[in-house]
Amino acid sequence: MPEIPEMREHFANLFTRPLPAHVTASETTLGGRPALELRPAASGVAGEDVLLYLHGGGFVVGSARATAHLPAELLRHLDGRAVSLDYRLAPEHPFPAAPDDCLAAYRELLDSGADPRRLVLAGDSAGAMLAVVTMLRARDEGLPMPAAAVLFSPVADLTLGGTSVRTKDGVDPIFTPADLGWFFERYLDGAEAAAPGASPLFADLAGLPPLLIQAGSSELLLDDAVRLAGRAAADEVTVTLEVAARQPHVFQHDGTSAEAVAALERAGRFLSTRLHDEKAAA
Repeated sequence: MPEIPEMREHFANLFTRPLPAHVTASETTLGGRPALELRPAASGVAGEDVLLYLHGGGFVVGSARATAHLPAELLRHLDGRAVSLDYRLAPEHPFPAAPDDCLAAYRELLDSGADPRRLVLAGDSAGAMLAVVTMLRARDEGLPMPAAAVLFSPVADLTLGGTSVRTKDGVDPIFTPADLGWFFERYLDGAEAAAPGASPLFADLAGLPPLLIQAGSSELLLDDAVRLAGRAAADEVTVTLEVAARQPHVFQHDGTSAEAVAALERAGRFLSTRLHDEKAAA
């Protein structure tokens, strides 16, 4: 594997792209961590909807800016703003630093006046896992749940127990099982991989808000998404699972593909619908 600074630079170069014209970005802080706030560019004034976005990168690479195009696309469907968080990364800051940061960010949004009925979460890959863990920890601490969450290719099982980790080896164009193990080992730093706080597949998901899970059929982590959806359904959570044929991990990154554009459109509409339902019920 390359050196970690080189990996982070490569990830940033690979994914960072100009933000769409419909949003403006500004640096801020949330939960004691740097963050990027996205707002509609047209008027400069956003409504009360808030999207907390948690980026992917295997808990080791990635940043709020590198994947900001994803929350920017979701923001098209919201009347408000999106905040992408730069949580601490491993191996300098192993588990539970990242979930601690994400929970602190969620708590600050609530403490600063965000209405949980107008608050939604989203994330990709490791960030999608952190979105689930954040909601579980918030639930356990008695904090209100957000209106909904969107999970792009979520990591759910750090034990690498999914069948697709083996059956999609050589099909996945991005990862090998050894790659995933390398990232997860640096994140866990000796912590128990099967602990519910580390792998939400093994947690009680009862009480979570409606979830939309999207994954590609070609990814090693396909079974993480499938099993997470099944666990959520068994725990009486409203969940929608979408699997895009012959698509890789977080295929939504490719803004030029019809599959990515359509998936982001559905995800944005899902959040908008849940927010509309919450507003109507208020």
